[in-house]
Amino acid sequence: MAEYSWPKQGTAALLGSEQDRIDGVDKATGAAKYSYDVVLDRMLIAKALGCPHAHCKVKSIDVSAAKKVPGVVSIHLFIDPKDEKKSEIKWQGDPIACVAAETEGAAAEGVAAIEVAYEVLEHFVNEEFLAAAERAGRVGKAGVNVELENEPSENEDEDAFVEKELKRLYDESAAVVEGYYGIHAITHMCLEPHGSTCAWQGDKLTAHLSTQSVSGTAGQFASPLSMTADDVTVHCDFIGGGFGSKFQADEWGVACAKIAKETGRPVKLMLDRDLELKVAGCRPSGFVKVKVGADKDGVVKVWDSTQWGTGGDRGAAVDEKQIPYVFNPPNRRRSAVRVSTNTGPTRAWRAPNHPQACAISQTAYDDVAAKLGIDSYDVFLRNLPSVANKKADVYAAEMEIAAKLMDWKAKWHPHGKGPAEGSIVSGLGMAIHTWGGGAVAGSCTVKVHPDGGVETFAGSQDLGTGTRTVMAMVVAETFGLPLSAVKVNIGSSKYPQANPSGGSITVGSVSETHRRASQDALAKITALVGEKLGVDGAALVARDGRIYVDGSPDKGVTWAQACSLLGMNALEVRGEYAPSSKRSPLSSSGVGGVQMAEVAVDRATGVVKMKKFVAVQDMGLVINRQTAKSQMYGGVIMGIAYALFEERIMDPATGGFVNSQIADYRLPRLGDIGEIVLEIYEPESEYSRGVVGLGEPPVISPGAAISNAVANALGVRVPVLPITPMRVFDALERVPKMA
Repeated sequence: MAEYSWPKQGTAALLGSEQDRIDGVDKATGAAKYSYDVVLDRMLIAKALGCPHAHCKVKSIDVSAAKKVPGVVSIHLFIDPKDEKKSEIKWQGDPIACVAAETEGAAAEGVAAIEVAYEVLEHFVNEEFLAAAERAGRVGKAGVNVELENEPSENEDEDAFVEKELKRLYDESAAVVEGYYGIHAITHMCLEPHGSTCAWQGDKLTAHLSTQSVSGTAGQFASPLSMTADDVTVHCDFIGGGFGSKFQADEWGVACAKIAKETGRPVKLMLDRDLELKVAGCRPSGFVKVKVGADKDGVVKVWDSTQWGTGGDRGAAVDEKQIPYVFNPPNRRRSAVRVSTNTGPTRAWRAPNHPQACAISQTAYDDVAAKLGIDSYDVFLRNLPSVANKKADVYAAEMEIAAKLMDWKAKWHPHGKGPAEGSIVSGLGMAIHTWGGGAVAGSCTVKVHPDGGVETFAGSQDLGTGTRTVMAMVVAETFGLPLSAVKVNIGSSKYPQANPSGGSITVGSVSETHRRASQDALAKITALVGEKLGVDGAALVARDGRIYVDGSPDKGVTWAQACSLLGMNALEVRGEYAPSSKRSPLSSSGVGGVQMAEVAVDRATGVVKMKKFVAVQDMGLVINRQTAKSQMYGGVIMGIAYALFEERIMDPATGGFVNSQIADYRLPRLGDIGEIVLEIYEPESEYSRGVVGLGEPPVISPGAAISNAVANALGVRVPVLPITPMRVFDALERVPKMA
């Protein structure tokens, strides 16, 4: 059995290099077929009808007119008006029915012809103001966490002690900051909306599903259809975005399969854009009122906060123990409540709850710096000993790198004291973040053909992050072959079970399984070559398309010659990984990152423009440097989006999602991004930890960093993200004085 390991840093031919995605040409030329692109013979097109009200009961549904529309073939109901519980709708857009027809136009006409009678009920959609939520009876039970350095005496009342101790700590503080910070909910905006194309072959179902979980969704179709998962094949070659929202088959996916079964024809049901934004998942909002006490150097000693937010009618918001984010001051009292709203349900959104926690707590640390007149960089640096993840040394090194890339010391100025160019003022801000990203259980099969061809099979998926390329690089590196020599097969639930793509677990997981399978396969092949050469197979190495005695390249055979020793049958080796109490040498968990933002704010228009953004990130062993940087770019751009532009806007009067169209849901354009500078922090100490996932960390800090930069520019905090011109004007009108 091979001793599983990675090459030493700097000795690998492929690992850590920059490689183009192996599917890049297919995507650029349009040859890549996404789930939305699947077209099958005699296929019907289905469209869904969403509820127009935020809260109501469906009293009746009349589909008689819809059935008469030319081209309409089938109508499926999601709601049963006769069922008291299932007839209640709690957010706008919740599916009521769908129509399958010969053409998209006929399906749309059929949907428009459905008549629904509603009993409109009271709604609540604006969670920003906690008092209003309390008056509406929408606030849940508070979660409270108290941790103090001192403890009450045996007979002392605990609550009274806590109040007394907090007062003492604030009285002893050199600076006390009381702040309000918030970040609004945003919704998923995948380029390819949710949905599938379903087709039956007898009693077997094939679902061409846009999914982040190829291996995990077959059972989600099977259970409601009274089937076994073995009779379902989920297929997804390419996916146009997921970001945490596409782990389920969803009720519309099951409906698609039911209609296909009923009609005996393939059916495509993909959500329209407005339904996509309303029901396909949102990132919860988060708001906090906090009182912070720090010493004269800006080291936070005491934190007392009340926070709230919503994930819709169900689903949690930011947990009280998540703030202050990363930092862990010695004295803390934190409480949190969830506000119930008539808005679409929460789903994972790239680093669930971390961006919110960062944005509503590291802004308070920046305000401590402003109160003391200290450089924010120094305040963050001095608070590093309190970080909960024990990565203070990593953060310090990354901060030093980021500061040089930003030229922080030359550009920094006290809050609101920088030079102005007319009405335009500039500022700097920073934030730090953490994430897990450890590998999870999975499997693959590596197949080596007698002619030297190499294939790998796994029920994984590539969200556009370069998973195919990572798999190929790991296998090619192990066999000493060029990247083009490896064919990667993913996207089918019939392949060996692999992990879903979420939590930044994919690169670690597929690297674990593919390295193990490849090293086991290579051990079998080198044993055969060793017999042929009359040497110990363990003394052989695979490099540059040859297998030879280490140090003697001439004493060996070509890869094709080595594989011919397999005989008539291909060699198939299963690679498996399951986390255990003993850490695998191939992957690890836990990363940190530092981000800095430079902005320009026009006090006359309220417009915030990005000038420069610096991101420094550790990630263990880097497989593909090019796709790693691509992940960092993407995360930063998404962070700029939610910091300055992106939010779900609800109408309190009607409960309607005001900007649920792609033309109205504001996202940044190329000119809104500014300069982005990236640096991967990869000393030997990080490389030796093995592979750690990267997908989510870069999206966490931008909100806090940009908010801090705006506060540095203006000398006043714009407390709630996104920082729109109107919110800038509101903050300038308050103009609190920074003492």
